[in-house]
Amino acid sequence: MSNPRINLIIGIASISIFPVLVKWAPVSGITSAFYRMFIGLVFLLPYVFIRRKFTIPARELWLPIILCGIIFASDIAVWNLSIQYSNATQATLLTNLSPVWVGVGAFLFLPDKPGPRFWLGTVVALAGMVILIGIDTFASMQLDLGFTLAVFSGILYASYMLIGKNVLNKVDIVSFMTISMAVSSIYLLAICLIFNHPIWHFEPVIWGVFMIQGLVCQLIGWLAISVAMQQMDAKSVSLSLLSQAIVTGLFAWILIGEKITAQMIVGGVIILIGIAVTYTGRDKTVAQKS
Repeated sequence: MSNPRINLIIGIASISIFPVLVKWAPVSGITSAFYRMFIGLVFLLPYVFIRRKFTIPARELWLPIILCGIIFASDIAVWNLSIQYSNATQATLLTNLSPVWVGVGAFLFLPDKPGPRFWLGTVVALAGMVILIGIDTFASMQLDLGFTLAVFSGILYASYMLIGKNVLNKVDIVSFMTISMAVSSIYLLAICLIFNHPIWHFEPVIWGVFMIQGLVCQLIGWLAISVAMQQMDAKSVSLSLLSQAIVTGLFAWILIGEKITAQMIVGGVIILIGIAVTYTGRDKTVAQKS
């Protein structure tokens, strides 16, 4: 079996380049999200049909799989709206409260309750996130529509992690991703059409960025994360995804020349310490029974 933590690292690295690619492609965030899902699906389908990897899920699994597709797409849409009504920094920080919501959801609905290490790691990692973006920025937040949308985005993200983890215990990853990405694509296309977001007549460089988003950020990234989710608990995966901020900063420094400050380095180290806390002690992987 593949190492779930290696898969998680690959997944985080793949999805972390997405914000940098968005800066290269000055188009609607909803349009970008649609092509990310649709192109990822287009790359996946030949493999599914040629290798005959698709398995029709049990009837009771269709609703949660469809919900995963809608929730994931809604998370992307709401996050982009929160940026429009506030700013990217505030939206990113509040969306990254998702480990808290995953912990609350696991405590209320799952038999595997979060322990003290999870909550300690979450507090430390979130403190690192505040330092990374700047304490002044955190202190100046306003309780407005953008704030509400960003928090809602974090709740949607957490809901996807919890429902997705439960579904992935009962269905193979390729079938799950095929259905959920198809649902997300249809859902985001409908949003683009209803709200008149552009979906055509882009420059070649924009199409190239869309291709990378679909193949790397969506297909490779979330395929690897889904494999990790199948073998790890949702709480640890959601907390590990906070490291996106660190990897995105590195990509931005390498590719578009954004500066990395000492404050960002300190915040990044604290985030990693918080994540490490949740992985010390007991093993988070799901033991395989045969």
